[in-house]
Amino acid sequence: MSGNEGADRRSRASGSGAGAGAAETPRQPETAPGGVLKAGLYVLLAVLGVLVAVAGALIQGAWFPGGLLLALAGAAALFTGGARAAVSVVGALAPAAAWLVTVIALSTTRAEGDFVFGAGLGAYAFLLGGIAVAVICTTASMGRPSHLGAVRRGM
Repeated sequence: MSGNEGADRRSRASGSGAGAGAAETPRQPETAPGGVLKAGLYVLLAVLGVLVAVAGALIQGAWFPGGLLLALAGAAALFTGGARAAVSVVGALAPAAAWLVTVIALSTTRAEGDFVFGAGLGAYAFLLGGIAVAVICTTASMGRPSHLGAVRRGM
């Protein structure tokens, strides 16, 4: 037996030959349950963003300085909690986007003349303050590496 025949037999036996992949069946992609759960979490966070926006719109005008601070604190808690629950920036962006769309929809006047926000300083502070809180919470969640978890720092 020559040197080439022995190398040819070894390559066929190890499965690296040309016909090695023909006998295998193609693998089907596995559906990750984590992807479905994460999408459900984002939808839940968006619904909570709508609810926090409606509640904040009603409370910020009722008790002006305290209600405004309470409404912004509720928005900050939702955005930060969403980022921590989803362990991603999207966890803060989903409720923030739903919050912003809801607040803008509530601030437009209708043909009947009804609207939720008055033309005062509190409404503008709620809108601009909520946007600032959303940006701060989203930016703060970007700096936290998710793969490290709780890492002890050097002594």
